Amino acid sequence: MNRITKLFNIQYPVIQAGMIWASGYKLASAVSNAGGLGIIGAGSMYPNVLREHIQKCKKATDKPFAVNVPMLYPNIEEIINIIIEEGIKIVFTSAGNPKTWTSFLKEKGITVVHVVSSVKFALKAQEAGVDAVVAEGFEAGGHNGREETTTFTLIPMVKEKLDVPLIAAGGIATGRGMLAAMVLGADGVQIGSRFAASVESSSHEKFKQAIVDAQDGDTHVTLKELAPVRLIKNKFFHDVVALYSTAPTVDDLKTLLGRARAKKGMFEGDLEEGELEIGQIAGLIHDIKPAADILNEILSDFEKAKQEALSL
Repeated sequence: MNRITKLFNIQYPVIQAGMIWASGYKLASAVSNAGGLGIIGAGSMYPNVLREHIQKCKKATDKPFAVNVPMLYPNIEEIINIIIEEGIKIVFTSAGNPKTWTSFLKEKGITVVHVVSSVKFALKAQEAGVDAVVAEGFEAGGHNGREETTTFTLIPMVKEKLDVPLIAAGGIATGRGMLAAMVLGADGVQIGSRFAASVESSSHEKFKQAIVDAQDGDTHVTLKELAPVRLIKNKFFHDVVALYSTAPTVDDLKTLLGRARAKKGMFEGDLEEGELEIGQIAGLIHDIKPAADILNEILSDFEKAKQEALSL
């Protein structure tokens, strides 16, 4: 038992990321049932939808699961109240100041984990009293750090300064990636893109296939003035590039982005006009399969890689 399995009372130190438009109760319960920690992604859910997913997840698994809360969320107080009312025991916070909610959640007996992209913010999260930190490298999909620090460099730099358990994220989709992250100092790993391409992911089938079809170099981080996101290069992405050539204002970027662009791409399957967020590791994802099979494959790959490393 390591620090992460002990903290969350799970079998394996593998956490499924709380991705928007992918991480509903079906995916979270499947990962938890297989021995990892499933996470419901609140970032793309109205409060009543989140409550419904939490209740369905409780029925689908008797194992621990968590809720991810992006602190940019407009109805955050309502979301936090639902989490408390429904008896959620683990919360991952992201995209905001960990001081805002950590002590409040911990007073309610909730284990709090915060997602960061730099040593500075890892230390701020630790000061705020979090139980663990997710350090996410620039390879990741979704919201990225402005510092552009890669996972390979970020993990050992955070490990050097941090006392609380450390979870590595960004560019990890295999057991070999998991082993590498843990050799660099992580106590566990958080995996997003690989689980986005699972049977239980709530993403549109066309988006899942786009993940499988993506090759090395098919993603790029953009929209840094709003919130940096790594996108598959499609028509919308090229529209963003064209707009950047005109030296746009933040308002110009917001106008192009419009409303529900990520929903259009990832949930509704519009591969041209939608925002398709995915990590660089998509180039190593070659199939869509059940979440339990993905987790088992990662674990067996991890053990095989470990044995190979011992023989070096």
